Amino acid sequence: MKYESIQELVDEACKNNEKISTVVLRDQAKSMEVTELELFEKMELDFEVMKSSVLDGVKKDLKSMSGLTGGEGFLMKEYADKGDPLCGSFLAGAMSRALSVAGCNAAMGKIVAAPTAGSCGIIPGCLISMCEDRGIPEKDVVMSLFTAGAFGMVIAARASIAGAEGGCQAECGSASAMAAAALVELMGGTPEQCADASALAIASELGLVCDPVGGLVEIPCIKRNATGVMLAFSCADMVLAGIRSKIPADECLDAMREVGDEMPRSCKETAKGGLAATPTARKLIKGVSIQNPSDSEQLLKGSI
Repeated sequence: MKYESIQELVDEACKNNEKISTVVLRDQAKSMEVTELELFEKMELDFEVMKSSVLDGVKKDLKSMSGLTGGEGFLMKEYADKGDPLCGSFLAGAMSRALSVAGCNAAMGKIVAAPTAGSCGIIPGCLISMCEDRGIPEKDVVMSLFTAGAFGMVIAARASIAGAEGGCQAECGSASAMAAAALVELMGGTPEQCADASALAIASELGLVCDPVGGLVEIPCIKRNATGVMLAFSCADMVLAGIRSKIPADECLDAMREVGDEMPRSCKETAKGGLAATPTARKLIKGVSIQNPSDSEQLLKGSI
């Protein structure tokens, strides 16, 4: 498979009435010249890292290297556990996990970039919650990561997953689209519904700028991981309710590429536009030792 279009994934799965994850596992094992079991076990290890990053990032005293952020995952978990969250305890728990993973990243902890470091909390926030809070078997959750990964490969090839190239629509938008597709598959949705969920997520984040305060993947990045979780669940639920995306997923990706190309450089991870340019942002970074990375370093950071 070339992983150049979402429709290719859908067609391959529908051809033999299979899940997208089944097709992708078989195809990737063949192309990498390993067994399907070996590749599955590697993905299992990635899922274990995701779970560990939640535990590391939810600590009350966690602080980022800059000191600008820390403790968001703990506060959200405490709120979810003892209160009556507006969005319900399940979604509040998923938000806590997303914030924890993103906080772990900011504190230089070990994470899985899914698809990037800046958006690392969205997929774990969604899928770990399905496993631990909804009782979905871990084997099925790990398999859904192959669906998420395949969608990410298409997005990277057809549009972008780098904030320095396409804005945060390319990072958190892509992660939400990947998570939405995985969630739909976990809930028994069809390959076409997986594509629709990803399309709705991309459309909902279209035009989102990448504006890290001080050039650090902390403000507003960490909180966007939590909202990205909510987006993924809402898009999955809409599709499972029978709502279709009027614009095909591949056309949404083409639009994302075009919007990213037209976006001013100040809004693409340079810390020169958006929230990063506000008076409060400038005050926050005073006294913090920050060196703005070069464009090449920024692109690398966004594509880890």
